[in-house]
This record gives sequence, structure tokens and C-alpha cells, in this order.
Amino acid sequence: MFQTIQKAYADAGYPDQWKLHHQGGSAGYNGREAFADPDSKVTVRPNQAFAWNPSITGVKSEDTILATDKGIEFLTTISKDWPTVTAHFQNKEIRRPDILVK
Repeated sequence: MFQTIQKAYADAGYPDQWKLHHQGGSAGYNGREAFADPDSKVTVRPNQAFAWNPSITGVKSEDTILATDKGIEFLTTISKDWPTVTAHFQNKEIRRPDILVK
């Protein structure tokens, strides 16, 4: 799974930015039960929560998701007043928060 994260950074033109901040990991009673990194041995199981926070210097996004047998379910909601962007992942369109510029 972490290779998918690394590829997403590289595809966006920021191949090494994942090294500058932890990417999140499995969530539970602690902020992160285990951090995602290239050496992580965490097995993703159905109905397990994960908090992801990809970042590029000066910008950070954070979502909490539930990994299910049918795919990812976003638990984080988006305010109707917040700008959004549509991303594509595994042949699905996903609406996520965009950068707020004031």
C-alpha cells in the first residue's frame, strides 16, 4: 500500500515529499496505532480505520477513511462552503477538499 502512496507523490511531480511528514496510518485509540512507512508491516483488514495526511511543503490534506471489503469509505465530511476538487482513483471519481485561498 505504501508504494501506492509513493507513486501518487511521484505522479504529481513531488517524488520525495512523502519523506518530509508522516503519511498517517491505522487509527484507533491513539492518534495513529501504527504509522505508514516503507517498512510498515501493518495488514489492512476489513472495517479498519485509517487517518491519512499527505503533505507537500506548505500544504497538507487529512482524511479519515474506513477500509471495507467494497473499498474505501470516507468518514471525513466536506463543508458545503469549502472548495473541492475531483480526483480519480481506481476508476472512481472522488470529491475531496481543495486548497482554500482567501
